[in-house]
Amino acid sequence: MISYSRENQDEPATMAVAPAPEEHIAPAPRVSVQAFCESVETAAAVQAAGEDRRLAKAHLKIQMGGVVAAIEAYRSAPTPNVIILETDSRSDVLAGLDQLATVCDPGTRVIVIGKVNDVTLYRELVRRGVSDYAIAPVRPIDVVQSICNLFSAPEAKAVGRIIAVVGAKGGVGASTIAHNVAWAIARDLALDSVVADLDLAFGTAGLDYNQDPPQGIAEAVFSPERVDTAFVDRLLSKCTDHLSLLAAPATLDRVYDFGVDAFDAIFDTLRSTMPCIVLDVPHQWTGWTKRALTNADDILIVATPDLANLRNTKNLIDLLKAARPNDRPPLYCLNQVGVPKRPEISTSEFAKAIESQPIVSIPFDPPMFGAAANNGQMIAEIAANHKTTDMFLQIAQRLTGRGEAKKAKGSFLAPLLEKLLAK
Repeated sequence: MISYSRENQDEPATMAVAPAPEEHIAPAPRVSVQAFCESVETAAAVQAAGEDRRLAKAHLKIQMGGVVAAIEAYRSAPTPNVIILETDSRSDVLAGLDQLATVCDPGTRVIVIGKVNDVTLYRELVRRGVSDYAIAPVRPIDVVQSICNLFSAPEAKAVGRIIAVVGAKGGVGASTIAHNVAWAIARDLALDSVVADLDLAFGTAGLDYNQDPPQGIAEAVFSPERVDTAFVDRLLSKCTDHLSLLAAPATLDRVYDFGVDAFDAIFDTLRSTMPCIVLDVPHQWTGWTKRALTNADDILIVATPDLANLRNTKNLIDLLKAARPNDRPPLYCLNQVGVPKRPEISTSEFAKAIESQPIVSIPFDPPMFGAAANNGQMIAEIAANHKTTDMFLQIAQRLTGRGEAKKAKGSFLAPLLEKLLAK
């Protein structure tokens, strides 16, 4: 069985039918869509659909080659939120879907465009988890409807994934890691993301991304009755094509005492419109920080290798495991490892006490991190080939579950060729 996600496998997918002029089609959220077409006509229809206002937030990419091209493309790259496949024959699409399942990330939704109007084929596609089947030739509005309906159905789950990053102790570099991991998610995994800086008094996300927006998260949290998609969109500051920032004011002209549910409306709105939300959670223990961590889809705890961090990391993991029994346990990483002349708890001893291994152990490198902070840059921008940059990508892959096991399949002659090139 293919690993594509459909919200309700018991309900059959529906063939695309041209909407009536008065039928409302809800806009699609920020999702990535990649189409693999066989004919120029279908490619043109998909391209025109991408210009529709309802797909304004979606990132659409079109390639030729059909199912074969899709299989080859995703052998070494993460799959998007939605794949559109055009096929000319019944046998090709079924065999192709079976092969695509071996390289497809869980959660990806598939729309098939074909020329065969056959109920048996339709049932086979549904059984394999295909979300929608459209009969060629398709019009742009048919493509728009197929994509938008994936996310507007009453039973559809929110597309946004919330990742909370918190330090086990103050000053461990949790914000720096959160910002660099979000950068890797957006740049290397091509996943539309937003960083929400929850440290309203002393947040550093604006400095790290070299942004100084006039508005940010404070306007939303102090006006919960105004929070909706349009309002939050106006507060976002665009850092890159795939990365936005909900910045903290970082001013002390007011106090920031919040109730337990103060951020709920903001998180719900972001979750409904953005595929990935990275929360930069300050090191404090209040009702709203506990709620933010408990309700997140995935949690990363940042610690340095000393006794206080070990105690706090274990306390956080134990509490969050108990509060989230059906979720993946919190992950953690070690930062600032190898400070000269500082006694440290070894990684093996730290892992033994926590009963799990850290994702990565990031070495102490003040010149590189200091230069990035002072220049308002990410580590990947000043040291693209540094091992720390690879570590941020590893964290991004683990937290999002995208591209973890994707390896390009090389030829059996590859080892020999590498030796010859080395010589």
